[in-house]
Order: sequence, then C-alpha cells, then structure tokens
Amino acid sequence: MQINVKLQDSKLDYTVFIDELTELKFDTKVCVITNQKVAGLHLKSILDILVCKELSVICVSDGEEYKNFDTINHILEQMFLAKLDRNSIVIALGGGVVTDMAGFAAGIYERGIKFINIPTTLLAQVDASVGGKTGINNKFGKNLIGIFNQPMAVYCQSKFLQTLPKRELYAGLAEAIKMAVMLDREFFEFLKNIDTLKNENLVKIISKCIELKANVVSKDEFENGIRSVLNYGHTFGHVIENQTKYKKYLHGEAVSIGMNMANELALKMGFVSKEYIDEIRDVLEKFSLPTTYKVDDENEFYEAFFLDKKSKDSKIKFVLPDEENGFRICDDIHKVIVCDVLKKFQ
Repeated sequence: MQINVKLQDSKLDYTVFIDELTELKFDTKVCVITNQKVAGLHLKSILDILVCKELSVICVSDGEEYKNFDTINHILEQMFLAKLDRNSIVIALGGGVVTDMAGFAAGIYERGIKFINIPTTLLAQVDASVGGKTGINNKFGKNLIGIFNQPMAVYCQSKFLQTLPKRELYAGLAEAIKMAVMLDREFFEFLKNIDTLKNENLVKIISKCIELKANVVSKDEFENGIRSVLNYGHTFGHVIENQTKYKKYLHGEAVSIGMNMANELALKMGFVSKEYIDEIRDVLEKFSLPTTYKVDDENEFYEAFFLDKKSKDSKIKFVLPDEENGFRICDDIHKVIVCDVLKKFQ
C-alpha cells in the first residue's frame, strides 16, 4: 500500500510505503541511525536489502531523555568521521526519538542532506515519521529545538511491531485515538470496537492514520492552522513529560493523560457532554493507557504551558474536542478556568 504526502512545494512530495520494503538501492554513501535495541532486532534485515557505495551505522542511546544536544553532537561527529557529503542519505531506523533526531541531524548537516524514515514502533509509524517535524528536547520542554524537514520516503513495516512490548503498542494507539477523535468519527468507532491488535487491524490503523495526517500536512505543512488539531493532548502531555523528566511515561501515555485533561477542559467550556468524554476515556483505558496525573501545583503547571511552541503572544493554544464539530482550537480561555480543571487532577 502507498500513500502520497503532497506538499506546498511539489518537488518535496514523498510516498509512505506500507509493507512494501523489499530493496533499498543508492549510488551514494548511506548512514543508518538507530539505537542498540532496534539494531539487535532489525538492523540485519535492513542491511540485507541495502545496496550503497559506502555504509556507516550510528547507534544512539535508547530513550526520550537522550533526545538532546549531546546526542545530536555525537551523531554529527560520526557523520563527519564517515565523510558524508551533500549527496549522502541518512536512514532513520527506530521509533519517534530516532526519527526526530535523525531528521534533525540530516537537516543541519552541511546545510541539509536527504533522509528516509523506517519507523519501528507504532507511534512512529502512525505519527512521528510522517510530516517533517524533527527536533530535540531541552530543560525548558519537549521538541523546543528543531526544524521542519520532510523525508524523501517513509517505509512502515507492520512486521516490526511484532517485537514491541504491549505497553509500547498501546502508547502508539494513543496517537491513533487522538486523530480519530479530532478527524474521523468512523475510525474512532473502529478503535472503540476492536478487541485485538492482530496484524490486519494494525495495518488498517497505520494506513488510516497516515491518510489522515497526510491530508492535514498537505493543507498546512508548517502548522499555521489546521495542523494544530494533531496537538490534541500534547499541550498538557508535554508538561507532564517534562515534569517527570521523560522517565515515568512513554510519549503516548503522556498524550493519553493530556487528552483526558483537554476533555475535562472541553466539558468545562460546554463543548462536549460528560458521556462523550467518558467514551473517549473508556477507549484509552481499554488499551491500558493512563488518564490520571497528580498536579502538585496548578499555577506551576499552567505557567509551564508558556514554554510550549504552541503558545503565542502570551496566549496558550488549546486543541479541544467538540461533540458537534469534531474539534475547536482556542487561545482565549481564562487562566481561572484552566486552573479549575487542573485542580481536578490534584
């Protein structure tokens, strides 16, 4: 299956291939960026089908806490030692952390070289590998340093998901649930009713999410409008990740809690009924995703929103579900209202 991602500059259009990776052939140097865990599971299968002039492999530490400048410096040093040139190609083999960092490194190495994403987690296949967002974290927050840099192709192989622990599979589903709530009620009903993650269901989830995301990105590549809907759950979730130093929750788990917080805010604003947000929470919890978090200080939590990329002109942008219209993007919700919602999580 193939899904095309069309961009404002048509020369940068690319294709996402689902279960169609049989050969990678390049007449140039190639650098594979991965981590030790993924390398042990999948690197050989990629190297067996890869033909290139010269190959180098860079392994990074596994975990969101390593998505920082120290790791980027390590990647860049290894790229220079491999004498990559402007025609070289980077292959990102891994989950969201690897695809984010590899895309960022490729974008800034010698002012930019091409890269390919081969995502190995459900979260990366349904979201992180498509759309061109790349970057790293710092002490102020998540993904605050980065660039938009579109890959030249994405290859999603459902067989890679067979090696994932259930916790990581479910964390990836949080991003799928996010898109379904915002953009496709029929898809939400599908997720609500499936009881197993057998391969045919996973392929349907991957293809539907990429379809939805490709459509949004084609309309708003640089997130100036409609693409903001994909941040549902993230405004709250990024604060949670930063407060817990990226060690307690997987990204999808923090987004799941963030969606539940956003839902409570939408209820407070009158955009949804309690039955509607209960339905969303039930789907999240069906896949063992967390929906609660202890907010120690609502004012401190609120102030952390202003370090988010989505804040602008001292206003916080909230993406909220709307029972009638799918979603609302609000930047005028008073602090008192938001803090009242945060108090419910104390």
